[in-house]
Amino acid sequence: MGLFERYLSVWVAFCIAAGVALGVVFPGIFSIVASLEYASVNLVVAVFIWVMIYPMMVNVDFASIKDVGKKPKGLCITLTINWLIKPFTMAALGILFFEYVFAGLVEPHTAKEYIAGMILLGVAPCTAMVFVWSQLVRGDANYTLVQVSINDIIMVFAFAPIAAFLLGVTDIVVPWETLLLSVILYVVIPLAAGYVTRKVLDDSGDRDRIASFTAKVKPYSIMGLLATVVLLFGFQAQTIIDKPLVIALIAVPLLIQSYGIFFVAYGWAYLWRVPFDTAAPAALIGTSNFFELAVAVAISLFGLHSGAALATVVGVLVEVPVMLSLVFFANATRRYFANA
Repeated sequence: MGLFERYLSVWVAFCIAAGVALGVVFPGIFSIVASLEYASVNLVVAVFIWVMIYPMMVNVDFASIKDVGKKPKGLCITLTINWLIKPFTMAALGILFFEYVFAGLVEPHTAKEYIAGMILLGVAPCTAMVFVWSQLVRGDANYTLVQVSINDIIMVFAFAPIAAFLLGVTDIVVPWETLLLSVILYVVIPLAAGYVTRKVLDDSGDRDRIASFTAKVKPYSIMGLLATVVLLFGFQAQTIIDKPLVIALIAVPLLIQSYGIFFVAYGWAYLWRVPFDTAAPAALIGTSNFFELAVAVAISLFGLHSGAALATVVGVLVEVPVMLSLVFFANATRRYFANA
């Protein structure tokens, strides 16, 4: 785990502070950047998000799908959590907190946008940081790759329908065209680019070239993430200054969701006697989010200044320390699993 990954929460917190400060001091610059959009897609943010996502997609190995029949229990846990449980619990928690528990603290329209942002986080399973979490628990790297590859393929077809259904349940009108465009822009195109890149590197005959390439481009992915955070909090600067408690309010259901999902998946794996090197990554994959995609779709659907965009960015701030604490817990309980 490199310097940036290890202290990602610190960098994100710094970029949040920098974004808010810059947004207050130079609001005109952020207004100009916000105006640079086409078909509800901000061009500057889109570039940064592509820079984030592309290096992750190079790691997706479609050839690994042939191993899907091996260790089916771990894959079953991951897919069930990611697609049949997690999106719906996130929607339920969002509604519970922002329509009832926090109802007197936020305006109804803004509350719906926060719920929408949390739903988008819940529907987007993690793609990149999964490999870091798996490495930290000494998980089966090849099987982690299988899980990520299968999830990405499912995401191409399932993200838009599930997101649209859940957003509809919360009475938010979502234009299908924009949602499908977001999936094409931020999943299909980067996934295709990653596939082509991986194939070119594979065909060279040097098996180390993929690892070398991803190591070289990884810093750009982190830079894209941090630049996006600065922009988003710059756009949201005045809202945050006026309502400083909003970050804490959004974080509460996100924290409950993260820890709850992990313990459901991890407990299931333990009861099902799944080996630790499969069980721990399966639970961590189910817990983590593809926040880059969630941020991009939130911006496309609701705008740069929306509560939905803010909620997805808070997901970035919450996720890293939560996942590191879960990695610590998993390693501390390794001995209770069969292959420990």
